[in-house]
Amino acid sequence: MGVVTLAGLVFVNGWIAPTGTGYYAKILCSGLFVDGLERERVESEELRPYWYISASVDDEAKTVTSRLLGMAPRTALYREGLGCTLAIDATPEQLRAQTPDFEPRPQLADRAWPIGDVVSETPLAGIDSNALAAALDYGFAEPDPDKPILTRAILVVHGDQLVAERYAEGIDANTRLPGWSMTKSVNATLIGILVGQGELDLHAPAPIPAWQGEEDPRAGITLDQLMRMSSGLSFKEVYGPLTDATAMLFESPSAAEFAMTSPLDSPPDTVWSYSSGTSNLLAWIVRQRVEARAGGGEDAWARYLAFPREALFDPIGMTSAVMEPDASGTFVASSFMHATARDWARFGLLHLHDGVWNDRRILPEGWVDYVSTPTPTAPIGEYGAQWWTNGGRPEDPSDRRFPSAPRDTYQASGFQGQAVIVIPSRDLVIVRLGMSNSRDALDLDGLIARVLGAMPTG
Repeated sequence: MGVVTLAGLVFVNGWIAPTGTGYYAKILCSGLFVDGLERERVESEELRPYWYISASVDDEAKTVTSRLLGMAPRTALYREGLGCTLAIDATPEQLRAQTPDFEPRPQLADRAWPIGDVVSETPLAGIDSNALAAALDYGFAEPDPDKPILTRAILVVHGDQLVAERYAEGIDANTRLPGWSMTKSVNATLIGILVGQGELDLHAPAPIPAWQGEEDPRAGITLDQLMRMSSGLSFKEVYGPLTDATAMLFESPSAAEFAMTSPLDSPPDTVWSYSSGTSNLLAWIVRQRVEARAGGGEDAWARYLAFPREALFDPIGMTSAVMEPDASGTFVASSFMHATARDWARFGLLHLHDGVWNDRRILPEGWVDYVSTPTPTAPIGEYGAQWWTNGGRPEDPSDRRFPSAPRDTYQASGFQGQAVIVIPSRDLVIVRLGMSNSRDALDLDGLIARVLGAMPTG
């Protein structure tokens, strides 16, 4: 019995517990040091299912170390400008020594929305303010105490004007909040910028040297197929012990290199399969391209870390946005980005305006159409290129992701109900951020329907 018990403890300590302790340390670190939330709130809302894990916080060193019954310690480190990173195969001191100095963010708060944060008090004509308030009431309601929705922010932008904005207690317009898989759509935007600059070709084989052997069946996978989740690579989008997704995010020093080892499950462009691993491969491609353009060397990595700010965030006023890298230094583009609700709305507005911001073209012409066009292999036309779409089955237009929304709707979507919803035909962006662990409790379609009902129809 003793041998069996010892073997079980070794297995739990080596294979099971690190997933949970890594998750706990990373989420608590980001909640405290990136988002500025109270520890009690992060643990009761975001980490509620993990009551059996303990953590120690070093406010001076800005680290969080978690353990499961004293086993499997994992430490996450906060670095200014980079958020929190799990120290896997590296010490916190080694990671801290690699932190570059960033240029100051532009100061735009005193400029008019959407460039800055000065919001017009003049209501737009045709909006039913009572119906809009009722829509927000619906989005914040808690009808079932056993399935808390925990909405933290809802914003509505129409005609470039911020027409509705509400926050949960303790959250405001300056609070960063996690986007989870909305980060995929942000990284897709970085890909688009590089395509527009002639640095990447959507229809060329993905520039991943490990796949380029003559007999490697992955050699023909294109960047476009990765973007549309139709590469054919094997990756199980399941979250729990001993699964691809959690091992990649919370047990690997390099999420991209973990995903890079995935074998081919089916011929490219024959099967659609949602994969966070694919998004981290795209992040690695962005890094290699930016570093190559910078000429290599130590400074090249710093140029990569600054690229999202310089190419996307600062030009459109997303000055709160923080993308978080793994221990290898590559952004975890599947999952780890934080920004204020207003900055998430700005991201949606950039796409609503076809990639143009304040008369400056950020994305190449046609890019927004590309990412928001349903992928042919997606079962009900529900996915484009790192964005969710609302196409529906051709034989049943009502069978779509959001039946209440027009078919041109597309969405950046993240775990626990994070959403940036873009509806071009109604000149509308809706942002919803929160901590909903029960998928069936959160009714995004109902929220969209109520917002649309308050908007002018002309």
